[in-house]
Amino acid sequence: SRTKLFMALRRIVYCQRKLKLALIGQSLFGQEVYSNLRKEGHKIVGVFTVPDKNGQADPLALSAEKDGTPVFKFSRWRVKGKSIQEVVEAYRSVGAELNVLPFCTQFIPMDVIDFPKHGSIIYHPSILPRHRGASAINWTLIQGDKKAGFTVFWADDGLDTGPILLQQECDIKPNDTVDDLYNRFLFPEGVKAMVEAVQLIADGKAPQVPQPEEGATYEGIQKKENAQISWDQPAAALHNWIRGHDKVPGAWTIINDQVVTFYGSSLFDGSVPSGQPLAIEGATKPGLVTKNGLVLFGNDGKMLLVRNLQFEDGKMIPASKYFAAGETSAIELTEEEKKMAEDIKSIWVGILTNVPVIEDSTDFFKSGASSMHVVRMIEEIKQKYSGLQLHNEDVYMATKFADFIQMLVRRLRGEDKEEELIVDYVSKTVNNMTVKMPYQCFINGQFMDAEDGKTYDTINPTDGSIIAKVSYASVEDVDKAVAAAKDAFENGEWGKMNARERGRLMYRLADLMEKQQEELATIETIDSGAVYTLALKTHVGMSVQTFRYFAGWCDKIQGSTIPINHARPNHNLTFTKKEPIGVCAIVIPWNYPLMMLAWKSAACLAAGNTLVLKPAQVTPLTALKFAELSAEAGFPKGVINILPGSGGLVGQRLSEHPDIRKLGFTGSTPIGKQIMKRNKQKQVSAYCFLLTQGMGAVYFNKGENCIAAGRLFVEESIHDEFVKRVVEEIQKMKIGDPLDRSTDHGPQNHKAHLEKLLEYCETGVKEGATLVYGGRQVCRPGFFMEPTVFTDVEDHMYIAQEESFGPVMVISKFKDGDVEGVLQRANNTEYGLASGVFTRDINKALYVSEKLEAGTVFINTYNKTDVAAPFGGFKQSGFGKDLGEEALHEYLRTKAVTVEY
Repeated sequence: SRTKLFMALRRIVYCQRKLKLALIGQSLFGQEVYSNLRKEGHKIVGVFTVPDKNGQADPLALSAEKDGTPVFKFSRWRVKGKSIQEVVEAYRSVGAELNVLPFCTQFIPMDVIDFPKHGSIIYHPSILPRHRGASAINWTLIQGDKKAGFTVFWADDGLDTGPILLQQECDIKPNDTVDDLYNRFLFPEGVKAMVEAVQLIADGKAPQVPQPEEGATYEGIQKKENAQISWDQPAAALHNWIRGHDKVPGAWTIINDQVVTFYGSSLFDGSVPSGQPLAIEGATKPGLVTKNGLVLFGNDGKMLLVRNLQFEDGKMIPASKYFAAGETSAIELTEEEKKMAEDIKSIWVGILTNVPVIEDSTDFFKSGASSMHVVRMIEEIKQKYSGLQLHNEDVYMATKFADFIQMLVRRLRGEDKEEELIVDYVSKTVNNMTVKMPYQCFINGQFMDAEDGKTYDTINPTDGSIIAKVSYASVEDVDKAVAAAKDAFENGEWGKMNARERGRLMYRLADLMEKQQEELATIETIDSGAVYTLALKTHVGMSVQTFRYFAGWCDKIQGSTIPINHARPNHNLTFTKKEPIGVCAIVIPWNYPLMMLAWKSAACLAAGNTLVLKPAQVTPLTALKFAELSAEAGFPKGVINILPGSGGLVGQRLSEHPDIRKLGFTGSTPIGKQIMKRNKQKQVSAYCFLLTQGMGAVYFNKGENCIAAGRLFVEESIHDEFVKRVVEEIQKMKIGDPLDRSTDHGPQNHKAHLEKLLEYCETGVKEGATLVYGGRQVCRPGFFMEPTVFTDVEDHMYIAQEESFGPVMVISKFKDGDVEGVLQRANNTEYGLASGVFTRDINKALYVSEKLEAGTVFINTYNKTDVAAPFGGFKQSGFGKDLGEEALHEYLRTKAVTVEY
């Protein structure tokens, strides 16, 4: 039956109509169309292309000659508007049924276009009728179009005016260049579309839709002479002009009496950075050579950043090195490096076949190489030296062989690391040090203002003063950050990086966090009110441990093999693979700002995902400092994005965004429920601030602790003594400046939370609970709350059912020995994050731990968390786990693969 099915499928395939085709054109694109048409079973009866250039055949000609397909190389098809008869006759001799023109720079006469039975089809890289003409991709970007695309159309006697056969479009990203569009969409999807179009014609299903004249445009060919930059334009127009000529023909200007071409433009959102002024002919304001490149100004006062400059002699340099150009001296090569240079030379010889000897002065491009040869060279080098990270840009930066080898050696030695990113800080001298705090959104490896320029104040809870004005991210910022994370995951270096290298970056980040732990702890203290010693040990210390723990997991993520029944006589193998999910959104709370960031993001990154993280609106500063450290550690752009701002705005957009594959959330239960409703198809891990009752550490971190013991059940026989001792210990606590090393109890995180705690205490008194101690605001500046103790708390009372999330101890009695009764009362809640039991009877302790409905049970200890132990709740205290191996699996998906052999 298997053989019959196979034969039936073969009959279906061969029943599809196949055509005899003539391919007219050139380039790597033409080569791919040719190869794919042959794979589909069409017969290529002739390839008509351009003559060899500098002794090198066009890629289309090379493939066709290799396959034995007739190849014709004509320099022209007509003279003075008339067809060259011998050329036309040579064409007619192949007997094509359809002409396919994937990319053609020659004028083809109409007696060739109309000759085949089915006529001719042409690929054009724009959404016709817009941007007719030979520079369609350039003009798509120059004019700031939001969409790009291509058209396959039927050739007629007009210029790109024939009926449309099919069209496809794609979104244009803010910093896309001509090369970006071509490589990401126009090339790969265009090849598929040409093959699809031919099959539609073969099947008699190809449409012919007349082009509308409305919206039609025609622009001239962009050449070097008409690509000069006109400076009296807004920044966005300048950016579009530069990227619309990147890489060909290259937008240029005059600097110091010589032509300089600009590459790698991006819009720059932020305050004016420091840099060295550079006068530019025709510009009303000098540019600034900064650490990240050349900052330029539009006539609207906005900025753009250019990363690379090319001089008249063809040499390209990073724009940041303009004033240092020519200062780099040659380095001596080791014997191993000399061997590598010989290997590279053999690759150049294979590509530059027209050059008899490769010398130090041999220029790759002046020897006849083109952009397609750049791709080939890089791929061949990567095959030979897999650990070497190379990009197309590197070849343009070092076009001569000696310069190219020097660049490779510096890369291998780690001497060409990127310059540090541009960071605007708010600096404060506090805690015997000067802390430098970024305050802008961190998107795609850059700090930038919010799209609409909005900011908000982040407040020091110790005295109510303003620490900084922080960027208030908008929906547009969310979209930019998600797009950057998606691109980093799908196309960037991160997705191609091996697991061990990923772990190395995480270890490096942990080292940097440890190196700057005192600054991080100080920022955490002034932004959240955490006591400094606690911030140093727990907030920062455990964050470092978390990153180190998960860094070790990166190269240990494994699938499994599964025995399944064999379909004899064949054998079967099923195995599973663990794969990263994609772009993850993470929303964290304000009680442990840095530690919660680490708990969520470390597992996420170790699994190979990218992330967009929203810190709590009231505590954004350590997250932004973390972003700076991640860049210093070498994380590729787009892998980590940080968006300070409103949960209702940023958090909601993240929860709704179609490109977010998982949302990790720590926050209140009502917000968690809203997120779940909006994300039925999206993976969500949610943890709530509410928890089951416990017996310890009520006042740890001012009670702002998701596993704080919100309610204590104390046996009657020890109740009164226990309460007495609690009050005695509270009276010994020092309340004050959290930066003071002797302080035990700092301010609550923010004013609204303090007011909520005071209201909570008032409710407890009204319901009849006994306020033994505290319940008031401390009489001093800032948001300080007295440690509070309630007794005689009945199960029906509000303070028994809802946690305070503050320094409030809620005590209820239970009869001596009534284990079953207290268990029933303890479990009579919809929450179950953590619990604890204190007893000298180990059998009783284990019994109670088994019966308590909570994700964590502490026995004779409390708050004893560790990065290797899973952490998460039951019931409405959330699902999914942080920390430990289980957290890693939250950010992985399992794929089953079955093979028959």
